[in-house]
Amino acid sequence: MHTHFSLALPGERGAQIAALDAAGTALHMADGARRALLAGITTVRCVAERGHADFALRRAIERGQAQGPRILTAGQALVCTGGHGHENDDTLECDGADGFARGVRSQVKAGADLIKVMISGGIAGEHESISTPQLSDAEMAAVLGTAHAWGRKVTAHAGPAAVIARAVELGLDCVEHGYELTPEVAAAMAAAGTHLVPTLVVTRCKAFFDELGVPEWMQARSLAAGPRHLESFRMAIDAGVPIMVGSDMPPFWYFEGTTAIVREMEHMSEQGLGPVETLRAATSTPAAWLGIEAEAGSIAVGTRADLVAVDGDPLTDTSALRGIRWVMQGGRVVRDDEGATA
Repeated sequence: MHTHFSLALPGERGAQIAALDAAGTALHMADGARRALLAGITTVRCVAERGHADFALRRAIERGQAQGPRILTAGQALVCTGGHGHENDDTLECDGADGFARGVRSQVKAGADLIKVMISGGIAGEHESISTPQLSDAEMAAVLGTAHAWGRKVTAHAGPAAVIARAVELGLDCVEHGYELTPEVAAAMAAAGTHLVPTLVVTRCKAFFDELGVPEWMQARSLAAGPRHLESFRMAIDAGVPIMVGSDMPPFWYFEGTTAIVREMEHMSEQGLGPVETLRAATSTPAAWLGIEAEAGSIAVGTRADLVAVDGDPLTDTSALRGIRWVMQGGRVVRDDEGATA
């Protein structure tokens, strides 16, 4: 539920991705989509991709011209001038209520299934802090009102409790990260039905960041946020906030002996959610948020046959998902470690 196929983090590896032209970006993303599917991910929610290549990739997959998960996407994320993520073309800078309303409409026009907005600072912006508020109430209200009028839900990159609290009051549908929740804000989220995608891996991945060549300032900020991030996650569980899985990176990236998405699920399970609820956070809960629960997110008559087979029982041990051996998408086997793969 928090996927980036064109992610370009600060650092050596990210600079190589950022330097790709439009054709290179599309090919890079298509390869990522194929790898995600073979890792057992049959549907993704993209929440900021470069140059609207996500829409072209979505069409190619739907037409059978490319292999990958079903894509539901926000297009470019909306940010204020100089806001979080402004450095890359996976965001669109807007200012003022009218500017943000126009930004929503531009993504809907391009084909967005949902809207993503950055309402605070984050880990990957050297010029900001996690607690930096970045939108006015009028701007947030414009995003939410316009998106909802067009039938799109809104998810927000958000760290500090005060910013999240106001966004929830205004009708926010989902929080990405939620680094600094309080019990009161978590309770408000639960009461409003506002979901949380915690992305725990982003504050506990020093070795991985070393491998990517991520700069020291970003690593220091990430690790410093880790303890408070875990507290916030546990507050959300205790309050009954609906939780969904997302890694804030390409979900197939190799990460501590497995994929980023499986490592995220292990963290979620270990930190209090447990194996069964973690599976729900990766399947039925996201399907309901996306409005596709009649066709995905569960094994039932009438739903698409999106299935994986693993060594072990993920209902009792989330780490069993490290042993994915077989993947079916829409009734078609796309990976079979004992036989042929598509």
